[in-house]
Amino acid sequence: MTRRAGLALAALLALGACERAPSDRRQGALEFPRPDRPVSDLGANQFSTETARDSRNEAETVMELAAIEPEMRVADIGAGEGYYTIRLADKVGPRGRVLAQDIDRAVLSRLGERVVRERLDNVSIALGAADDPHLPENSFDRIFMVHMYHEISEPYALLWRMWPALREGGQVIVVDVDRPTDQHGIAPLLLSCEFERSGYRLVAFRDAPELAGYYAQFERAATRPEPQDIVPCRGDAVGTKPAEG
Repeated sequence: MTRRAGLALAALLALGACERAPSDRRQGALEFPRPDRPVSDLGANQFSTETARDSRNEAETVMELAAIEPEMRVADIGAGEGYYTIRLADKVGPRGRVLAQDIDRAVLSRLGERVVRERLDNVSIALGAADDPHLPENSFDRIFMVHMYHEISEPYALLWRMWPALREGGQVIVVDVDRPTDQHGIAPLLLSCEFERSGYRLVAFRDAPELAGYYAQFERAATRPEPQDIVPCRGDAVGTKPAEG
């Protein structure tokens, strides 16, 4: 074999290896753009102690802002140890429903034990994925994403697939911290941009020290874009916060 032919064969093999290399993304996410910003490592499933959070009246504040009422159907995405799951179950009452979802099987197992121990018959538990919350369509009045959005590695895929799960008038509730996404937070305008690019619109925003961050509320827009038409938000193009209201 000549040297030139050998080099050509080596290049061809290298190209083939690149094409066969496994993607670092889930197959279901490939039709969506990557986020143009860092993603936080998965942190502790407990944002703070429940006693400390209750001392700030955190859950009650969020549930009041979200207008949670008896008989509502609610999803708690990234439920972790169940701080919101437990309190939402009490708030919606025996005729309401709470679906607790997480991508961590171990934490879901512990949460399941807690649900059984506390006899929460109105709570269900489900395993989600980074690019798909696996929520049934037309099922929820509110979807909660509390101190976890910055850990979502495929926000456009997840938000796009979450869109059909909202009932008419349903809303998504986000609580997070205004800091870089690789430091367990996300700038409010970047959050709003990612939601809007995925088919939602911001309906309420407020800084909330008692929540150790801010509160944002979204609803579905009239339509959602096709996955290939979503343009990722620039993580470095962040200005002032949304107007409170």
